[in-house]
Amino acid sequence: MEHIEHLCQNPKADKNKKAAAGKKGSSEISNQKWAIISLSSIPLVMTLGNSMLIPVLPSMEEKLSISSFQTSMIITVYSIVAIFLIPVAGYLSDHIGRKKVIIPSLIIAGIGGIISGWAAWKLDSAYWLILLGRALQGVGAAGAAPIVLPLVGDMFKNDDDVSCCLGLIETANTFGKVLSPILGAFLAGFIWFLPFFSFPVFCAISVIMMLLLVKCPKTTEKPIPFNQFFINVKNTFTEKGRWLYAIFFIGGILMLVLFGILFYLSEIFEKEHNIKDLKKGFFLALPLGALCLSSFISGKVIKKNKVLMKWLTFAGIISAALSIGALWFSIKLWYMLSMFLISGIGIGLSLPCLDALITEGVEKEERGTITSIYSSMRFIGVAAGPPIIALLLKQSSHWIFILLSSLSIIAAIVAMIFIKPQSESTN
Repeated sequence: MEHIEHLCQNPKADKNKKAAAGKKGSSEISNQKWAIISLSSIPLVMTLGNSMLIPVLPSMEEKLSISSFQTSMIITVYSIVAIFLIPVAGYLSDHIGRKKVIIPSLIIAGIGGIISGWAAWKLDSAYWLILLGRALQGVGAAGAAPIVLPLVGDMFKNDDDVSCCLGLIETANTFGKVLSPILGAFLAGFIWFLPFFSFPVFCAISVIMMLLLVKCPKTTEKPIPFNQFFINVKNTFTEKGRWLYAIFFIGGILMLVLFGILFYLSEIFEKEHNIKDLKKGFFLALPLGALCLSSFISGKVIKKNKVLMKWLTFAGIISAALSIGALWFSIKLWYMLSMFLISGIGIGLSLPCLDALITEGVEKEERGTITSIYSSMRFIGVAAGPPIIALLLKQSSHWIFILLSSLSIIAAIVAMIFIKPQSESTN
């Protein structure tokens, strides 16, 4: 069984440097607070661009005269495009610089929002042009949010600082998920396609913040030739493949479960409980709020303790699996919301741990590419969740709970078996 050897090297070797490193790290975080806020805005904006549409999907289904499966594709096409382009963006960011990839990507994503909004506003048969705009947003998403993870690794040398910042960024991501249904429902309450037009505004704010407030570390090193780079990435997977594949798999499953839950709730609230508009947005935000809070706490407590990361991931996934499985017994509104709230807590505990494990466990030269592949796996989950749930909604709801719970249990088993930190603690 592969061990995460490079995640836990020489836990005692740095003991004498910890006090100095801690003070330096604290100062570094303080000095970079505006840069951290700017970086956090990117996953927040990208999450808004996708999740903000979830409460609006039933309205789109009615306004565009399309099926439930077709509305799910408005979410899915964004993610499908990103899946294939994220590794390319990661490779480019390793060679030409992180900001040179992030800023043009944000601009492309904003253009995609304008196209989708214009089509929904001006055209009678707007569906396919909306999908085109969403695809462009996916292109932008591929080069924006995933590149933030390796950029954090570049900016901070202290492992505790990296873990803390990744926790904050994952929290911004999850806060975006909390804000999305409320904001999406609020904007759609005025005009149903207004969420499309709001996205370019958010992208413009992020671009300005990145230009003014984020300074990438200077490097005098020449980019590694492609052939050597390819060999290095291949060696990384040869040495660390088992735990990397495990984290890729777990990240994808958690996103599938999360977006499957959101799509299911959006449909059920409106069609079975007559919960609509802003009220629906607040109801969708409940499990996402729990996810956001638990992500923040998890990112704060894990520091560089790899054993804690593993077991928080395992415990979080198991709690999600059990709470979703418990819906077999009842789907009354408040019981269902309570169980999904618990599952949100579980997913929130796990995500910062996975981010930290993968960012700290890969060398800087390949970090952009490896973390981008990880982001692609998460986008696969985002892409798969809504259409799978749309198809299962035609059957019994129990099949949805069985599937999501079973996938979560498999992910927990993978975490327990394949993520094996070498030491009990790095403290």
